[in-house]
Amino acid sequence: MKKYFLVFILCMGCNAMLAQTEMNLYGNVPNSKASPNKEESVTTDNILRISRVSIPTLTRYAPATLNEKKAAIIICPGGGYARLAASHEGSDVAKVFNDWGLTAFVLKYRLPDDTIMIDKSIGPLQDAQRAIQIVRENAAKWNIDPNKIGIMGFSAGGHLASTVATHFSSAVIDNPNNVSLRPDFSILLYPVISFTDSLAHVGSRNNLIGKNALKVNEYSNELQVNQQTPTAFLVHAADDKTVKVQNSIRYYEALLKNNVLSELHIYPKGGHGFGMNNKTTNDKWMERLKNWLQANGWL
Repeated sequence: MKKYFLVFILCMGCNAMLAQTEMNLYGNVPNSKASPNKEESVTTDNILRISRVSIPTLTRYAPATLNEKKAAIIICPGGGYARLAASHEGSDVAKVFNDWGLTAFVLKYRLPDDTIMIDKSIGPLQDAQRAIQIVRENAAKWNIDPNKIGIMGFSAGGHLASTVATHFSSAVIDNPNNVSLRPDFSILLYPVISFTDSLAHVGSRNNLIGKNALKVNEYSNELQVNQQTPTAFLVHAADDKTVKVQNSIRYYEALLKNNVLSELHIYPKGGHGFGMNNKTTNDKWMERLKNWLQANGWL
């Protein structure tokens, strides 16, 4: 009996390892300067935070059963382009998507730094576009519908996700097979959208583009929306003091103006960085998201 129990435990461990797989995004990281790997991880308040990322990776979280091709979601944790809140805005979310039967990917993208990048303003976008490229190229192998690949981001990760959604026609990576870099939908949680003076989260803006005023409009994604921009699901709290709620409102208005039907949820309270659980309300935005995914045929 003990022998069979041990085998069961070992098999469970094997299944867990198979369900979660981390891969490097590149053989040779583009737009990089030779430098030592100084990545740091720290866990405080039960949140894993990763800083000084110079070697980007993509971690695949596969659901327990893969009977048919389904949607996939690439998750970009937030952290002001200075760190990544990798658990409550990353792996924890991926596991819920697995419970829904979806494949999820957590992107550990490079954090802008002049010491490791030739052009820090495109580093995170390169990694996010590369993630889309990898998932779409491997869709058949991973039981993913290549026409149902979404991008999700929290806070500054929301800025990255909305940049992917509005800049897909301008590749900043090598794309010899002309793989579509357009996500099919986006999910934006208390996102940084605008770099304009009235709305910007200054820390995110400075970390990504520095004092380069010429890039302010380019990376103010409410100004980059057009009729090809994918539909979005947005969540924000009205009392967010870190990233003004007008970021989500302006993006939603731009989508409406371009006839891109989307969904916006604004809670009166909740502040910033609440992840999947806004403790000020009994309403669960993840349930609203599940409904939206089902209504659009992605779940």
